[in-house]
Amino acid sequence: MQPLNFPKYRFRIKSNENSLHIFDMIRKKFVVLQPEEWVRQHVVHFLVFTKKYPQSLINVEKQLMVNNLKKRYDVVVFKPNGNIDLLVECKAPKIKIDQSTFDQIAQYNYELKSNHLMVTNGIEHYYCKMDFNREKYSFLKEIPDFSR
Repeated sequence: MQPLNFPKYRFRIKSNENSLHIFDMIRKKFVVLQPEEWVRQHVVHFLVFTKKYPQSLINVEKQLMVNNLKKRYDVVVFKPNGNIDLLVECKAPKIKIDQSTFDQIAQYNYELKSNHLMVTNGIEHYYCKMDFNREKYSFLKEIPDFSR
């Protein structure tokens, strides 16, 4: 897999049935290592080891309903009170991040009401803070570190 624009992390990878699998510490199982999964696992490690978010507050690849359609978000980080603090949309490194990517995460966030958004393809990262009163978001240089 190609190097990504994240700190270097150690991953558990194994070969199984002619494909590589990577261990997901949140789902506690090996999953097929596809380009988007490579990015997703870097995001999880970034959140846990660099930004110090507790694993217990992170959810990966869960279903949500958007306009009566079943969708799946990549990563969500909860606050200790149960509200959603961060919603992450991951794309494979070859996928260009464009307006449609921001439209996608905005649709998800209409349902989830996350305070912060992150969009990444592993090479480029975009961070936003929501302003629900004005129905806008502003770009940030970084997402905040975990704080209670």
